[in-house]
Amino acid sequence: MTTTEYNDCVKQFSDGVYRFVLKHIKCSDKASDVVQDVFLKMWEKVETISFEKAKSYLFTAAHHTMIDEIRKTQVHQRFVVAQAIEDNYENTYSDIYEVLNKAMEHLPVDQKSVLMLRDYEGYSYEEIAEITGLNESQVKVYIFRARTFLKKHLVRIENLV
Repeated sequence: MTTTEYNDCVKQFSDGVYRFVLKHIKCSDKASDVVQDVFLKMWEKVETISFEKAKSYLFTAAHHTMIDEIRKTQVHQRFVVAQAIEDNYENTYSDIYEVLNKAMEHLPVDQKSVLMLRDYEGYSYEEIAEITGLNESQVKVYIFRARTFLKKHLVRIENLV
């Protein structure tokens, strides 16, 4: 990859990678640090990465770096069983986007990652498996479980009112 292609990657993909990481970490400073680390890793391997594979490399590196950051700060455990949510929501304000984001905070990290890569970023199951290091069957199961959890959470009237 040339320097010009690397700069194009920064322009094209930095926002998407940042949003992906920020959804998990919830701290803009830490998310910026992770994105910077990812682009630094890419720069160090710029000669071995083809421009066509750059987006996949960035999201893979972001996923792994983000998992390391989460483990390091112990914000989330890697595998957490999704439990019933007993949050008290304000009855005077209802915003489905806010409710959805709160529900996604309760998903395990792996389920949240694969769901976001599929539904937000539009990756195929095969690409998600490559990015996360899971097999395709695991990706499908995690997406199914995440969607089932969100569906059950969103139909509860106290979460919508």
